Amino acid sequence: MTDTDQSVIEVEELRRSYSGGFEAVSGISFSVARGEIFALLGTNGAGKTSTVELLEGLAEPTDGRVRIFGLDPYRDRARVRPRTGVMLQEGGFPSDLSVAETVRMWAGVTSRPRPAAEVLELVGLTARSSVRVKQLSGGERRRLDLALALLGRPEVLFLDEPTTGMDPEGRRDTWDLVRALRAQGTTVLLTTHYLEEAEELADRLAILHEGELVLSGTPAEVTATRPSRIRFTLPDGTGPEQLPLSLRAAAEGQRVEIRTDRLQTALAELLRWAEQEGVELAGLDARSASLEEAFLEIAQNRRTGTLGRTPEQDDRTGSDDTMAGTR
Repeated sequence: MTDTDQSVIEVEELRRSYSGGFEAVSGISFSVARGEIFALLGTNGAGKTSTVELLEGLAEPTDGRVRIFGLDPYRDRARVRPRTGVMLQEGGFPSDLSVAETVRMWAGVTSRPRPAAEVLELVGLTARSSVRVKQLSGGERRRLDLALALLGRPEVLFLDEPTTGMDPEGRRDTWDLVRALRAQGTTVLLTTHYLEEAEELADRLAILHEGELVLSGTPAEVTATRPSRIRFTLPDGTGPEQLPLSLRAAAEGQRVEIRTDRLQTALAELLRWAEQEGVELAGLDARSASLEEAFLEIAQNRRTGTLGRTPEQDDRTGSDDTMAGTR
């Protein structure tokens, strides 16, 4: 999937500065393969929108290189734009037009548009085709935004916060549609604040912070950079200091949390100890890190200057909560 010859989107040392010297994008590089869903994540102000605008050809980079289909999306916009679809955070459609009228209007300025009925069926708006835009719910407006992005049968689809305002059913339906588009060969670049969405959809992702790309890979690779967690409550009379020395544990009263890069080994050792000591571990919960946990820890560690540190390094420098049961 990452073979350069198959890359539809290529970004090399991309920079974007604004007046006053503020650099919103600071030399980032990544590529997206044909038929891949790539999520670009980051906190507010991380540089996502500035990056996507460069990919869409809406502005010229301050420095670096962007290529879509091997073309410059800014200088070759007339050749690139008909092959891409863009779903903005807000479409800004005329509120007095109906859904069907809005689609037909947009089709008039779109190369090789799908039939209006087809695209409305794709996004689940067929039954609302005669309703005025101003009467749509927030989630329905997002579906209309998506319909217009799909009108031209895009080879590359840019989705900016595609499911904001949708109910759970609408969000799942949209995910299914995006997966179906990928199966048909569409390349998707997604920005979202719903980390579950990125975890569900993305083949690969990149996390931006303050204009820099700090981590990239598959969702599994990104979550593997953070420790797994084991949580439980000890009974009265048994303190965290009685845990085996090899189990690193943070405690608040009787509630214990173990962070480990060896989840299966640590859990097995904990259960053996509990059985031997006759200790009941109430509320026992063991799980790998989620993308949300990894994202939040990356943002926090970036602020405190500990990005990339291992749990063992954090332990030696005392960056975690008060520890019990360790050497």
